[in-house]
Amino acid sequence: MELMGDKAKLDDAGRPAAHDAQAAHMAEAVHTTEPDGEGAGRDGALPAATRAAAERGETGAQSLLGAALLRQGDLEGAEPHLRAAALAGDRAAANNLGVLLHQLGRRAEAAEWWRTAAVAGSAAAAHALGRHQRERGDEPAAEYWLRQAAESGHTLGAYALADLLEHRGEDGAEQWFRAAAERGHREAAYRVGMALLRLSGCAEPSPLVESPEPVGRRNRGEAATEAERWFRQAAARGHRRAALRLGTLLEERGEAREAGRWYLIAANDGEPRAACALGFLLRDAGNDEAAEQWWRRAAEAGDGNAANALGALCAERGERAAAERWYHTALDAGDANGAFNLGLLSAGQGRTAQAEKWYRRAAYAGHVEAANALAVLLLQRGDAQGAEPWFSKAAEGGSVDAAFNLGILHAGRGEEERARRWYERACVAGHPEAALQVAVALLADGDEGAAERRLREAAEGGSVEGAFRLADLLERQDPEVAVGTGTFGATDTFGGRSHRGAGREAGAGEEHEHAEYESWYRRAAEAGHRRAQVRLGMCAAARGDVVEAAHWYRAAAEAGSSHGAFNLGLLLAREGAEPEAALWWTRAAEAGHGRAALRLALLAARRGELAEGRHWCARAMELGPAEVAGRAERLSEALHTELTA
Repeated sequence: MELMGDKAKLDDAGRPAAHDAQAAHMAEAVHTTEPDGEGAGRDGALPAATRAAAERGETGAQSLLGAALLRQGDLEGAEPHLRAAALAGDRAAANNLGVLLHQLGRRAEAAEWWRTAAVAGSAAAAHALGRHQRERGDEPAAEYWLRQAAESGHTLGAYALADLLEHRGEDGAEQWFRAAAERGHREAAYRVGMALLRLSGCAEPSPLVESPEPVGRRNRGEAATEAERWFRQAAARGHRRAALRLGTLLEERGEAREAGRWYLIAANDGEPRAACALGFLLRDAGNDEAAEQWWRRAAEAGDGNAANALGALCAERGERAAAERWYHTALDAGDANGAFNLGLLSAGQGRTAQAEKWYRRAAYAGHVEAANALAVLLLQRGDAQGAEPWFSKAAEGGSVDAAFNLGILHAGRGEEERARRWYERACVAGHPEAALQVAVALLADGDEGAAERRLREAAEGGSVEGAFRLADLLERQDPEVAVGTGTFGATDTFGGRSHRGAGREAGAGEEHEHAEYESWYRRAAEAGHRRAQVRLGMCAAARGDVVEAAHWYRAAAEAGSSHGAFNLGLLLAREGAEPEAALWWTRAAEAGHGRAALRLALLAARRGELAEGRHWCARAMELGPAEVAGRAERLSEALHTELTA
């Protein structure tokens, strides 16, 4: 049984995860408190009459002029007008004076003016004061003022309150994110979308690690659909990570064309992960040249996934030096997969010490497949004690291969119960070879029903041995298959099974319905399984298809199967090709097949080659089984009598 994971391929370098929790909490928008004030355009233009009124000391005009100058960046010119209006009780001026003072670094004084404006009912000032308190670390005060702003309908206040509540793990965050999103806040829309993705269960946990059920009773499909709607809203407003997420959802749904459009928008807006995802999309479409360009662009912007993808592409071309450079680039970008791929590259070149170094580096960084690969490497050089903790770490981290390998490790020590527990764990996670091992144990327990279910999992998952064993079990359960009494024939091998109607040829236009077990034998045989090839030949012989039977017997025999060689000899002898049959029987007998040796002894006896006959009788008596040995002994005695007569 081979260890799993020691021949891992250079991977896709990690497509951007569809639901990156860290990215979900990265605030894209920088929320600045803008000056309050109406009547002044963004260019600060004011009617001459307003300027004149401000010069005369009219509070409203002073507030408007100060706001206009503040927008122009003329802090020195704005301050006296805003201060005068604020002292006269103008709420907007008090807020804007706080903005000005904050920009000058006079934060304590700014907070006092914001407090004055907030108490007077300014939602913008309450928002600014809440953010100031959060920066100071006073979260209760921050929540109070942000809630004042949010409940007054202030969009940025609603977003900031939601962000604070989510940071503290308190209820109500989604409500306020939604309030901000519904008023057009793109980051809030993105965060609502991310929350809905988590609710929908789209963020898949490790197959070996249990995770809690998604919160709430909302239909998962509806939650994912709603998440897509919010991502669309945010992406349409220029939110590049929302465009990336939207593209990911669309790609998973098979809508590659639209996914590519959103990836392109996000990539052109400077999102390197979108450029990386676009590269994968193009590669899947067969456009390696364009994929390489986007990966290069993403890698040069610091995306480790893209650097790994470029490394894999170079490795596929045989450009090992270039591959190594890109893997180092990925590693420098903080992507542990770069170290893992450097380990794979080194292992492929036979540089075991270097491979171990890179696997260790990646494994210590939490890369589960690197931990498994390191364990395999250690086990291959005989260090089972050093390998076990790495297998355990990888298995607990979610590596299905590592769980299977732990099963192999414990089975090799004779620790069958511990081995079975790991096999069952890997089996549940979908490992076909683990399913096979569980099935073998169930068969030993006599539970054929459960064993059949596991064998189907193994076979359907691609296990060749699983397909063979499933076929064998189904054949034994088939009432149309009878067990022979040990007489010689094409069906004698593997327990003397014979099929009803064996040797009967189909009449013109008659079709045979192949049993299910034959289809599983065929799947295994086509994958090179020698015993399956022999069994498939037996099935063909049973229905009279000599050509197909010979094909599969020959395939097995040429691959080294003594049973295949023996049965091919029987088939050829029946067709009158006894000299060729003798060649195959000789090959089978030399490989340890007792019945083939007896056939050669009988053939020699018929030809009068008595010494040759006794030689093969002795070989048949040595090889057995008992019934064959008995017949060989009697024949040898008869030949001896002839020789001494």
